[in-house]
Amino acid sequence: MEEKKKVLIVDDQNGIRVLLLEVFSSEGYRTFQASNGKLALEIVRKESPDLVLLDMKIPGMDGLEILKHIKNIDKEIKVIMMTAYGELDMIKESTELGALMHFTKPFDIDEMIAAVNSQLGRENSRISFGS
Repeated sequence: MEEKKKVLIVDDQNGIRVLLLEVFSSEGYRTFQASNGKLALEIVRKESPDLVLLDMKIPGMDGLEILKHIKNIDKEIKVIMMTAYGELDMIKESTELGALMHFTKPFDIDEMIAAVNSQLGRENSRISFGS
């Protein structure tokens, strides 16, 4: 049996972490969560997630800084950014730093699932879209 892909959710908002954890656990991923950059980077070092859902605005170490550290630890880790509002300069910079895509909050959870599944090579999701 193939090892489950790992998804790390980094957001200082507990509600969003809980929602995304439930969604991606039910999609069959091993999920981890962190409410701040320090914790996120510990998990990255220990667990080597396949993909990180990273919020731009996190107290302490912001999303761009966390992204830089993640890419220093392992360039292969895929990162999808979550932004609260049109932080266009930050979006541009995060793309230059290697983020694959961005979701603006509140995001469409089905789109998020589809994006993660396609990034991790899983086309078919068990959750039906548009039902």
